[in-house]
Order: sequence, then C-alpha cells, then structure tokens
Amino acid sequence: MNKKILAVLSNHGYWGVELTGPALPLQRAGYEITYVTPTGDRPIALPPSYDPDYWDPPLGTNVTTPADAAEVKEFMGRAELDNPIDLSAWYPERPYFSAPDFLRALEAYNTRLRELEAELHQYDAILLVGGSGPIVDMVNNQRVHDLVLGFYRLGRPIAAICYGVAVLPMARDFNERRSIIAGKHVTGHCIEYDYHDGTGFIGTDFNMGPPPYCLEFMLSDAVGPQGQYHGNFGKPTSVIVDYPFLTARSLQCAHEFGEQFVNVLDGDLRRYGW
Repeated sequence: MNKKILAVLSNHGYWGVELTGPALPLQRAGYEITYVTPTGDRPIALPPSYDPDYWDPPLGTNVTTPADAAEVKEFMGRAELDNPIDLSAWYPERPYFSAPDFLRALEAYNTRLRELEAELHQYDAILLVGGSGPIVDMVNNQRVHDLVLGFYRLGRPIAAICYGVAVLPMARDFNERRSIIAGKHVTGHCIEYDYHDGTGFIGTDFNMGPPPYCLEFMLSDAVGPQGQYHGNFGKPTSVIVDYPFLTARSLQCAHEFGEQFVNVLDGDLRRYGW
C-alpha cells in the first residue's frame, strides 16, 4: 500500500525549512508527497528562507542555517514541485446566500464535498506549510478549509507549522461554525515572534508591516477553556501533538516537527509536548 501525504503550499511564498523539515524525513520514511496550491502554480520559497545572512528582527539572530539553506535550494529545484494540484479547480466554491436557487446550489456543493472526501482516502495525512504567503491565500481560503475538514472527518492527522497553523481556527463546518481545535492543545506563532514591520509576499512589493492578526490570540480563543495554546516562548522549539493535530510554532521547530510527524504516522504517537 502506498504511503502518501497531501501538502498544501501558498502561491505567495512558503518558508523553505517549513517544507523541507517535514518533507525530507517523511520521504525517508517512505511517504510520497503530493502538492496542492490555491491556483495550481508552482510554489516559491521566500528568499529569506534560503539566505543564511537573513537577520530575523524579533528573534535578533540569523535564523536560516547554511545546511537548511542548502537543503531548501536543492528542494526548490525538484521536479516534484512543478505541477501541483490546482485547488481552485479541484474543490468547489461555496455559493453566496444571495445566489439564485441558493438552497439547491448549497446542496450540490455539499454533495460534491462528500464525493471529494472519497478521494482523500488515498492520503495518510495533510501538511499545511507556513511562511507569510499563507496569510494571503490559505488562512481564509474556504477551499483549504474544506480540504482540512475532509481529513478531520476521516480522522487523519492534520499537521501545520507557523502560519499554516492559522488555517485551523478558521476551518469550520458551515452549519456548526465551531472550531475543530476546540478543546485541543496547540502551538503556533507567539506574540513575541511577530514582526513590527516587513511582512512581505511573493508576487507583490507590498509591505504589510506587522501580520494582519495575532495568531496567538486566534488560537487561544479557538481552543476555548477546555483546550490550551502553548507558545513556549523562551524555549528553542514548540511542537505539540494532540491527535489528530500536530502543530509547530515556527521555523526553528521544523526538524522536530518532521520527526514527530513520522512518529504520529508510524509510531502511533498521539500526545507530545504538553
């Protein structure tokens, strides 16, 4: 039986090691990775993520090691990234309430989602790769939400790192409107790691300044009183497993994230980091 992972990447820039950190150990463990992007265009790594001289303002240090930069550059050239699945062609758009014949259109949309869920059985898990790009085209992308909800309903692992984690509090059933991470333990970009300025994206020269939202607050609110957000500020890494969710705070966690991803899949790991 083939071992397969579905990896979602932004078309506005992913952080290099947040892909290679999990992808390389997964591939060494025998997993084939299928890539999907919002538009079907080839994903592009953010230039600072393969620049060993890049100085991260909130962390006050160079964050890309020469070894990671070399791995990211090698991975960028791989043909496996050339033709990702086009999510906009694969998954339907939910109709507006104001659409003609809204009820029939909504029924058709939900019927199609059930059909697509059958296609997800071939994948063992989903990976949401981080970087600034997801802010633009993954976090509030209804198609990405529906993809994640498909894995959630199947009980398959949902792994996310950095701003890939921001998809999770937004991925909610259209009828229930309840966070799928309610009552869960998660980690993600903490306030201390947020930029004051310089949040940028591939394909535009727009500088957003700080991120448009505080991911720590989003996660803290979404997990609710029965769950817990773990920022672990002051600790070198923060990786949390509360099955089916595997979350990682930022790029420094990428290798540990990859190691524990394999342990979730092959070692039946269900709790880690809390």
